[in-house]
Parts: sequence; structure tokens; C-alpha cells
Amino acid sequence: MPRVLLLHTGGTLGMAGGRPSALRPAAFFKTLRKRAPELFQLADIELELFCNVDSSEMQPELWSRMAAHLHQRLSHFDGAVVTHGTDTLAHTASALSFMLRNPPCPVVLTGSQRPLGEIRSDARLNLIDAVLSALQGPREVTICFDSHLYRGNRTRKVKVAEYDAFESPNFPVLGTLGVDATFEPGLKARGPFRLFERLDSRVFLLKVYPGLDPALPLQLLPHVKGFVVEAYGAGNFPIDPELGRSLRPLFTQARERGVPVLVVSQAHRNGVDLSLYESGAAALAEGAVGAADMTPSAALVKLMQGLAYHPNSPEALTRFLQTPVAGELTVGRLTVPPPSPARRRNARSARAK
Repeated sequence: MPRVLLLHTGGTLGMAGGRPSALRPAAFFKTLRKRAPELFQLADIELELFCNVDSSEMQPELWSRMAAHLHQRLSHFDGAVVTHGTDTLAHTASALSFMLRNPPCPVVLTGSQRPLGEIRSDARLNLIDAVLSALQGPREVTICFDSHLYRGNRTRKVKVAEYDAFESPNFPVLGTLGVDATFEPGLKARGPFRLFERLDSRVFLLKVYPGLDPALPLQLLPHVKGFVVEAYGAGNFPIDPELGRSLRPLFTQARERGVPVLVVSQAHRNGVDLSLYESGAAALAEGAVGAADMTPSAALVKLMQGLAYHPNSPEALTRFLQTPVAGELTVGRLTVPPPSPARRRNARSARAK
């Protein structure tokens, strides 16, 4: 039989309790064998307990450890399934997609809206579909939920009380598991399987909203290494100084301090185009980078990784942020900051020669 690694990290799927008491982490493997024996007919499944936490406790340090563990183990299996809570599932999937480059087999994350031990749980079908996706799906990091397979770094959690809790607004599904299971080819390998586990988590996600006092994010500047700004629409934010809420000083002072700013959109569909409106153009002029159609969770994790591997090269960091690493953005929607004065002088010199 094919071999599948099932790595349990916690989440609702493996919890016990429920109304009127609160859900809590519980013993998982005994419940798994009792409630989903079909899994063991699909593959020779090796169960491993990585951690057993609510996904709100999942942190970058755990992502790094998880990626390093999977890097050591994946070559021994035909696929891997990671069980995980839904709240930060898209963040973890994004992190693993950047850390595990060119994996030798599918890595499928899944979870559930109700614990596996409950009668009306969605956990059993999600697990079966995830194991099947780990055997037949594309060799990349994905999320399997409600009979759909999504690219992990393209996914958002959009619902709390329905089983179709996830969407991929800007990228088509990679698999549909109905009466028949069909899968798309997914990413093509572009080199050997490599691990990039380092992250610099000193990043702040700033959501723009009416009434935001610019003094608040300005006070954070000395304490962060990077900003992800979740702007309106195509990358808009207030810049009128007469109204007293202009965020332009944030971009100016971030450039002066060497703090990179990555701009994503609050809109779920389409992406950022900083050249479209005046405020976006002002951000570009201060060196901000448009995140195209990346999700906020993917942009946040990618900036963490970029800061860890390009701490002293702003130009290398910008190229990294603008270049697809694991299919997380659409190239046609990239916005490029203007070249530095030195690069403009070099370009003029090259044309003259």
C-alpha cells in the first residue's frame, strides 16, 4: 500500500467537549481509528503527534519546526496530511508552501468545523479526501476542505458556521472530490527539494480603516522590521493632510528607516495596482511594494521569510516579494517601485554607452 504521513497539530478536528462546555484539545488517534477506519484502507498511514494546540496558538516558531520535521520525513512517504485548526490554517499552509520548496510528494492540510467524535462532523470526509489528495493530488502544499482542494497560499477562511469554510478567490481549485476525484497538475518542480525554515516575525499587519490615527503605526516603526498594509481596493489609503489622517508619513518614515512596506488589498478578489490612484502612486514613490493578488496571510508570511533571508539587501527583498515562489501571486498584477537614483544614473550611463 502507498504510505501516508498523518501529522496531527491539534484544532477542532481532534477536540472534545462542545456546547454547553467549551471545546478543548483531546486524545486524537483513538478517535481516528474508531470514527474513520476507512483511512487505513486507502493507505498505510503513519500517525505522528507534532503538537496538540488550538490553531490560535500556532506561531512562526512552530511553523519552522514543522517544516524542518516534514523536510526530514517526506522522502519516506507517498504523501502527507497535516491536521490543523481552521483559524490559522491558511497562514500555516502559506508558511509551509514557502518553506518546503519543490516537495517530493503532496502535502495536504485539513481540519474541520466540528470535532471528529461528533455525529454530524465534517472531519471524517475531510480526512478521507485529504488522504486521497495526498496520494493523487499535485506535489505542492494544499488545503483540502469540503470536497475541494485549494492551493494553500491562495486560500482564505471565509465562514465560521458552515462546512464550506474556505475559498480561493483569485485562483481556481486544484481538485474536486465528488462522485469522482479530479485533480489539476499544480506547480512544476523547479529544482531539488529544499528547506527554507527561517522567519523574522517582527512584522506588523496594519488594516486601514476610516478614523485610523497615523500616530499609532508611526509609533510602531522603531519596533518592527516590516509592514504589511491592508489597504482599500487597489491599494488606496488616506493621504489628504488637511483632514489630519494622512498615512503618507508612514511610508516616508518607513523608507527612511529602511522598513519595507508590502501593500495588500482588503478586497478578496483581484489585486493591488499601486499605479492606479494617487495614494498608491505616493506609496510607490516611497518604495512600497504592491502584493498583487496575494492574500494577507500569504503576504505576511512571505515578508517574514524575505526579511530572514535578505536582511541587508532591499533590492533582493523587493525581487523576492514580487517573484512567485510557490504560485502565491499572479505575475501580471505586479507593481514595481521606481528605481533608486543610483539605478537611474546607471541606466542612463548604460544607454549613453
